[in-house]
Amino acid sequence: MRGALILAAPLVAGLLLRPVPAMAQAVAVELQQTEQGWQLLRDGQPYFIRGAGGVMGTDGAASLASLKAAGANSVRTWGSDANEDFLDAAHALGLTVAVGLWLGHERHGFDYRDSAQVQAQRQRIGDKVRQIKDHPAVLLWGVGNEMEGFDAGDDPVIWNEVNAVAAMVKALDPAHPTMTVTAFAHGGRVEFVHRRSPAIDIHGVNAYGSAGSLLQVLREGQATKPVVLTEFGPIGPWEAQQTSWGAPLEQTSTQKAAAYRAHYAAAVTAGGSMSLGAYAFLWGHKMEGTETWFGMSLADGSPTAAVDAMTEIWSGTPPDNLAPVVRPLALTGSTEVEPGARIQVRANATDPEGKALRAQWALKPESGDYLTGGDSRATPPAIKGAVVASAVEQATVEMPDTPGACRLYYTVYDTGGKAGTANIPLRVLGEPATLMPVVVYADGLENMPWAPSGWMGQTDKLSLDGQNTDNPHSGEAAIKIRYTGQFGWAGIAWQHPANNWGDLPGGLDLVGANKLEFWARGAYGGETVEVGMGLIKAPKPHPDSGSAKLSGVVLKHTWQRYTVPLKGVDLSSIKTGFYVTLEGRQSPVTIYLDDIRFTR
Repeated sequence: MRGALILAAPLVAGLLLRPVPAMAQAVAVELQQTEQGWQLLRDGQPYFIRGAGGVMGTDGAASLASLKAAGANSVRTWGSDANEDFLDAAHALGLTVAVGLWLGHERHGFDYRDSAQVQAQRQRIGDKVRQIKDHPAVLLWGVGNEMEGFDAGDDPVIWNEVNAVAAMVKALDPAHPTMTVTAFAHGGRVEFVHRRSPAIDIHGVNAYGSAGSLLQVLREGQATKPVVLTEFGPIGPWEAQQTSWGAPLEQTSTQKAAAYRAHYAAAVTAGGSMSLGAYAFLWGHKMEGTETWFGMSLADGSPTAAVDAMTEIWSGTPPDNLAPVVRPLALTGSTEVEPGARIQVRANATDPEGKALRAQWALKPESGDYLTGGDSRATPPAIKGAVVASAVEQATVEMPDTPGACRLYYTVYDTGGKAGTANIPLRVLGEPATLMPVVVYADGLENMPWAPSGWMGQTDKLSLDGQNTDNPHSGEAAIKIRYTGQFGWAGIAWQHPANNWGDLPGGLDLVGANKLEFWARGAYGGETVEVGMGLIKAPKPHPDSGSAKLSGVVLKHTWQRYTVPLKGVDLSSIKTGFYVTLEGRQSPVTIYLDDIRFTR
């Protein structure tokens, strides 16, 4: 569920342990059912998956090396990150790769009833399989990830195409099994994977807090195929307790480590003959829900207790240096306070080896975007000057004058490089006023009402970096969007609330604005984009009240200001505050955006 659109970091050739032979041969992988149950045979030998997904960080090769050192034998990808360099790096370390073949999501705008989109997707996947099928690191093909959606998951049109793609893959490469990955196993998923998709060999299941009931759901559905737990970890934001204003309560890093152990035991160890292994989520760091919710390491690469837990599960031995033990933060008084109020927060962290600890505190605007389906998000910047005093045991925080939700983050480090985390959601009372300008994006902004959640077109070839520091127009960062498709198109819409394609109420009243302005540049100049606002039309129950756009905008290499006139546009309820689309060409298309706002 969390894995959509994760791209592996660049690999450093110097960290490869041995070269891959130029004429490397595929290593055959066979799925076998015996009296004892299902098992994978790789090169004729039993192979139980001990893996993780999302190899990320400042150095992908170093991240792979740390995964191997922890006792893992495999890594999972979701889409275009499984290139030959990545496979070479994994193979050099003795790791296999569950290669993800991304299938479009309807929430991103993919239409399985559109033959042109479907055929283009088949062509892309066929090209990928032909390119890498003989690489010795390939373990299996992951045909799609949660493409069925998050509800009943029983659309036969989608499942017919999933099976058709899997059949094509098997025809191109009979040496490796196929797997499709679903968002848990409820609704029609068992029926379609196990009985109506003969070309699918393995059922991959993403399960977080629900992992404890996975085996029961599969047995009640009379599942017949083997299962891989393809994502698991802490409870998700959608499963957590919430504050009165809807902010989920996040587990501490110590509580998350306990969740990894419990969920693995319930869904994998107890799975017996049904289970082929598991991929933990997430080996690295990712902003999703909050900046610390799913990453097993921090943005600076520091491992948390989740890494310790999986190291012991994979290798049978815990690390010599364990991460700090962190208990929930304690607040004196209410979590809902007046603007400018000062609050006192207590922490409780210890080091298992008795080492000294140091702590960092940061107050940040709440993303408000908890159900991302795995889509990438920008990390909100810290509110400057909010932490008045701090130590390992406590902090004094001065709340902003602006009403709204925020979250106080606590990170503690030991002297051996391990880290622990905790946080607490807070709310400044009052109703934010709608004043001009209304900002869609600006570096350092405390509350950005629209989220870049509406990914469209060939999203597997699209990436967004909302904190890019390469020559921003103003402040310290700008938005960087990159599309690597040679043909076709992709785009991103900023939505309110997040993931709103017109099925949810929301939107902002922007009456009084007469223009949407933004700054943009291309990596080289000559990049052509379309930009605008207001994508959602009737008969959707909650359309944008109006729309406007600029087509055929040719960017320059230097920053330029562009304006979308809004005269005569109904701005009373704008769900899509901004969107941009890019067209493919022979080389990747990279654009930069900054200071996007409605004004008059």
